[in-house]
Amino acid sequence: MKRRFIFTLTVAALLLNLALGAKIFLSAARLTNDDDNARAKLELFTDALQKIRTEYVDGKDLTYQQLVYAALRGMVGKLDPHSEFLNEESFQQLQDDTEGQFGGLGLVVAMKEGYVTVISPMEDTPGFRAGILTGDRIVKVEGKGIDKLPLTDVVKSLRGEPGSSITLTVDRPSNGTTKKYTLQRAIIQMAMVKDINGHKQYPLNADKIGYLRILQFGEQTGAELDAALDKLKSQGMKGLVIDLRWNPGGLLEQAVEVCQKFLPRGQLIVSTEGRRTVEKYFAKGEGDVLKNMPIVILANLGSASAAEIVTGCLQDLHRAFVIGEKTFGKGSVQTIFPLDDGSGLKLTVAKYYTPSHKVIHQHGITPDSIVPLTDTEEALLVLKRAPGGFEALPERDRQRLQDFRDEQLERAQDLLKGLTIYQTLNGHP
Repeated sequence: MKRRFIFTLTVAALLLNLALGAKIFLSAARLTNDDDNARAKLELFTDALQKIRTEYVDGKDLTYQQLVYAALRGMVGKLDPHSEFLNEESFQQLQDDTEGQFGGLGLVVAMKEGYVTVISPMEDTPGFRAGILTGDRIVKVEGKGIDKLPLTDVVKSLRGEPGSSITLTVDRPSNGTTKKYTLQRAIIQMAMVKDINGHKQYPLNADKIGYLRILQFGEQTGAELDAALDKLKSQGMKGLVIDLRWNPGGLLEQAVEVCQKFLPRGQLIVSTEGRRTVEKYFAKGEGDVLKNMPIVILANLGSASAAEIVTGCLQDLHRAFVIGEKTFGKGSVQTIFPLDDGSGLKLTVAKYYTPSHKVIHQHGITPDSIVPLTDTEEALLVLKRAPGGFEALPERDRQRLQDFRDEQLERAQDLLKGLTIYQTLNGHP
């Protein structure tokens, strides 16, 4: 009886082990099938790629590169609005823009009402010297209509080897004229910092208040800011307005360099937090070059990325007072990864945090003093800044531009004037 019981128990145990083993095996099999296995998914992708290439009815002229590039665009497009797959031309253009120079005409263009429209001719460039104005429409390049071309193709045709010539046909809606220009391309140096008149003279107003506008954060921003501050200080500046409105951002390293000019060495400026790493950026300069002189930053919805780092940092540390409107909220870090064939990936790899660990992404920076501008006022301000903007307007509209007052800037100047008077009364130089 005892032996029969032991035998029965042993058989039961074996059956239980077999059942458990089968269950584990089936679970493992399901896991293997559902697991995010790179090799299996790549085989799936390759199989689909091959079938499209050989079986698709209109695929005779399709190349593997076209299909792979399209797949990469779709894949990266699923991530977030700031990640991007860049073909070789787009990758090179991004590098040119970041480095701050390229061969071209010096015309900033965009699509407007279906036309390639000049937004701004850059000073001291072939387009500017030829008399092309804001609002002009480029309708032909080398005698060929461009109305059906994407903007990227038009920009590519405008750029080229310095010294080479190009002929443009330009419509001017303000007076209904059409003119043909033959221009010679040149190396275009993109200014990163300008004064209130769009130049590099940096005059002070009657109250000794300085002004500078940082257009974007490229490789030369820090050096251009140094030159601007030297000119302003040499004139006896007592307060500074830093205009970051419509600054789309740029290089993180340059945002750090700008901040450290106004902060003590060793001060935390910004941190970035990704999936695996946390990086902190500290001031490594020689200290505050303005010796605690009051600063006001102007910001708006067009202030993004690196511009928000500067705004958030100096506001957080009470080094600057912020006036304007809430910033864009693009507080993520993109890293450029070159690929073997000359293309590249721009991927979001981390998010920015201010010194007090406030997240910028999707939140933005709220000004200390909110001073809104209407859409019409913003349009007038952009037009006023653009070289040739006044001349591009019809006669009936010029008076409105002359009468325009930049209320955000006026508030900043009034605040700095009051602070300098207060400091003088309390014995501060």
